[in-house]
Amino acid sequence: MLSRVAECIYWMTRYLERVENTARMVMVNANLLLDMPRGVQPEWEPLVFITGATDQFESKPRRYEERAVVMFLLGDRDYPGSAISSLRAARENARTVRDIIPREAWEQINELDLYARDHLEAGLSKRGRYEYLKRLILGVQTITGILSGTMSKGPGYQFLVMGRNLERADMTTRIIDVRSADLIEDTPALRPFSTIQWVSVLKSLTAYQMYRQSRQVRVRRSEVLRFLFRDAEFPRAVFHCASAVENGASRLPRNEGVLRQCGRIKRMLLDANVGELRQDALHEFVDACQLGLAELHVEVARTWFGHETTVEQSQVQTAK
Repeated sequence: MLSRVAECIYWMTRYLERVENTARMVMVNANLLLDMPRGVQPEWEPLVFITGATDQFESKPRRYEERAVVMFLLGDRDYPGSAISSLRAARENARTVRDIIPREAWEQINELDLYARDHLEAGLSKRGRYEYLKRLILGVQTITGILSGTMSKGPGYQFLVMGRNLERADMTTRIIDVRSADLIEDTPALRPFSTIQWVSVLKSLTAYQMYRQSRQVRVRRSEVLRFLFRDAEFPRAVFHCASAVENGASRLPRNEGVLRQCGRIKRMLLDANVGELRQDALHEFVDACQLGLAELHVEVARTWFGHETTVEQSQVQTAK
């Protein structure tokens, strides 16, 4: 397989995953408004922090208010990580390899891109936001299902798997890092509501139901952290994602460097007592995870895409 084709497939699936992740973050934060006590509202600024796009948001005269943040994350065409921009990038990568991927997947990507642009104004309003976000999420899930169910499991599919799971692992670590720092359990009067915010962490990753099935205990910090970092079966847990990348790479040639880096990440996850880490230590651990994932991306690009990239470049969510 040509390195250009492999790279397009890899980035196509990363951008599709980013669309779903962004839509879920906005939806969960909006729904959190309904669950918090009167006078306490979730802030919108952390959503920008999660994406790592603070500088881009603040490059224009706008405040961290609901509509401004939602517009930035969903419809800002100048921000490469917005849902609109990510869908456009996914479509361009898919167009390049439309003779490789199933025709139905290409048609669904096209339709979702058109829907996202044509109905953006409805998505920015409180009345129409839920349906808009739901359509984006279900649209990406449909595409993912088509690719998984109809694409031959050859080299192209393995790059699809690696891109999807690297993006998932990166977003999981970002949400844990920012959301755990933003929790209210250290405020005595609001401590009873801390469970609601840990539930929102799980829901941001579509993890609440699977957490309850797996742990069969109430939602609490230590168990949530263990589940999201170390669970081997939940598709968005960091350990599972690293294992999926490892499995995909194992079916490709010249995979030694990528497999070594996957092994380092998995050992780091298993060696750390993540459930007992205090906030500062947790932040340092998340930084180490993100650095490991960035180095994994660098190794993938060096091995199969035929060009060098730095760790710093890999941590910037820019269009390919």
